[in-house]
Formats: sequence, structure tokens, C-alpha cells
Amino acid sequence: MSHTVPLVVVGNPDNRRVGSFRAAVHAAGLRVQVLPWRELAAGDVSLPDRAQVRIDSPGEDAEVDRLLRGADRPLAHGEISGGAAWYAGLLAALARLTVAAQRAGATLLNDPADIATMFDKGACQRRLAQAGVAQPAALDDAPADWAALRTALAAAGWARVFVKPVHGSSASGVLALHLAGDRVQAVTSVEAADDGRLYNSLRLRAYRTEREVASIVDRLAPDGLLVQRWFPKAGLHGRVFDLRVLVIAGQPGHVVIRSSDGPVTNLHLGNRRGDPAAVRAVLGPQRWPAALAECVGAARCFTGSLHVGVDLMIASDWRRHAVAEVNAFGDLLPGVCDDAGRDSYAAQLHALRTGRFTAWRAAAAMERSA
Repeated sequence: MSHTVPLVVVGNPDNRRVGSFRAAVHAAGLRVQVLPWRELAAGDVSLPDRAQVRIDSPGEDAEVDRLLRGADRPLAHGEISGGAAWYAGLLAALARLTVAAQRAGATLLNDPADIATMFDKGACQRRLAQAGVAQPAALDDAPADWAALRTALAAAGWARVFVKPVHGSSASGVLALHLAGDRVQAVTSVEAADDGRLYNSLRLRAYRTEREVASIVDRLAPDGLLVQRWFPKAGLHGRVFDLRVLVIAGQPGHVVIRSSDGPVTNLHLGNRRGDPAAVRAVLGPQRWPAALAECVGAARCFTGSLHVGVDLMIASDWRRHAVAEVNAFGDLLPGVCDDAGRDSYAAQLHALRTGRFTAWRAAAAMERSA
């Protein structure tokens, strides 16, 4: 990356993601222009000639969310609604950005097609499956409602599953569901209001009646669901865990252990970071590299993107692993550095400046043409 090449980040200007990236850019002696998501979500935009353009998350801005959903009103804080409409708005905005990039001869550092696939969990799962990436089994068809989900699980013989909104992120609307005869339990951050609306909460709760769980699933299902079979996670010091592995231009340099005393491990829900060295020690010199190689295999499905965040589960027997999700904006990892001491944003700038990202893309193109 030359000093003469303009650098642009599409993001929400006051967001901590943009702030962290700008700090890394300034530390590298570079400059960056912010293109607000509000402008892109509202209509056509322009880019500087030959710019390199990083696309960051549109989240945590109610007005951006409203514009993407094409809605008259913003959602209340934490409200879960309109996932399919939001996704359609995201695709339209990314299409406008692609046109702007073509006009300016600019390079998008996150392929819009990659982002689109990662924000469609069903499509993402299919792409990973085609590449042979290990992942939990899933229902072939999205259930239209609770009754259809009950029928499909009975046919599959599955008693424990994760039910995920197909366009969701950050565990929004996710249910860890356990069926045992007539008994039902769903552990989730979803809070159901008296008027039927659903909200994200920072506290996990358990619903134990079929009426309550059915009501939540029936509200979520119209926007699309992915249902994955339960993958028993490994535990350490009495807590289960999974890994967030950031792969930058084919290299897995940043790892966060997400440790929980329940089935949902997202850190914003009050869970804790674990010790990567302890996990690495138990996995040993063969299984640890194999686990990271699985993450690189998942990233290889998205070689148009400078970085992806891979959520990897280690099985309870410590011998198997599976990719739970791949995240387009999974690089917000405060305090986590690679072996060279670079945080996630400095490491991405390094991959650009050294040409590693260009080489990663070129190698992938050669593989596809072979």
C-alpha cells in the first residue's frame, strides 16, 4: 500500500471500530477518509480515484439500520425485527458501493459478494460444505414456524440444536434449544415483551414452556432461520469454550478464547476470555495447527476479503473441531495482538503494505483457474 493511494473506510464515524482502525492508520503514518454508512445506506456515493476501501460494520447505528430496512421508524433499542429487509438493504448498498468503486478504479478490501454470503448463514454453510470445511450438521430447509421445526427435528432425530436467524449477528435471536419428550428449554438472550416484540438482552435466560419458545420461533421464522445440530464443546476449568480466530490474508494470527458456563459463548453476554496457551497445550502440537488450518480453509472460501473472523468449536473429546460461523466484521478484538505485537487493525495494514493480501488473492485466482 503506497502513501499515495487514498485509503477509505466505510463505517459509522463515531463507532469504536472506525476509531480503532483510524488509530492504527495514524500510527502507521497514513491517512484515512471515512465514508459514513448513513450516506451509503441512503443513496449513491463517490470514492477517490484508485482508493483502497475497507468496508466496516453498519451496526450500532439506529438510523443506518432504519435506512437499510427501508422502514419508517427506527427500531427500539435492542429490538429484533426486519432481518430480511435489512439484508436486502445491505445488498443494495453494497451494489451501489461496487458501482462507485468501478467508476473510481478503487479496490474493495472486502468483497461485497463475500459479505453477502457471510450474512446469509445458509449460503455460508453451503459454501463451506462445498469446500469440505468441517461444520455442524444442519437442517436442509429453513422451518417456516415452530410446528415445522418440531416436525423436522423429530424426522432428523435431533434433540438439541442451535436455532439462528439467518441474517443475524452477535447472537441476536439465537436459541440453544433442547427437546426431551414434552419438555422444552431454550437458552437465549432474547427477551419477549408483553406486546409480542422481541429484544436483545445482555442477560441469558431460559424459557421452559413450549408456548413461550413457540412464540419466539414463530416471530423469528419469517426472516429466515438456520438450524444446526448441537456440537458438544470442549471444556476447561469447568467452563465450555470456543475460539474466535481472525484470519488475515490467509494467516491466523489473532485468537480469542470465549469461555462460558452455558451454551452461548459471546463475550458481550457476560462471558469471559479464556487462555489460548492453555487450550493450545491441551490440543498439542498436532491438533492445534489442524484447528487453525480449518480456520484458514474457511477463510479460503472468501479470498476477496482481507480478513474474516472464524468461530471454531473444539469437540468435548478434544479430537474434532467444527466451524460454527464465519464473520465478515469479526476483527474487533481489543487487546489481542499477533506474535509480532500487532493488533488486528495494524496487522491488516501490514498485510496490505507488504503485498500479502495481493498474493493471497492471486493464489486463490490461480487455484480457481487450474
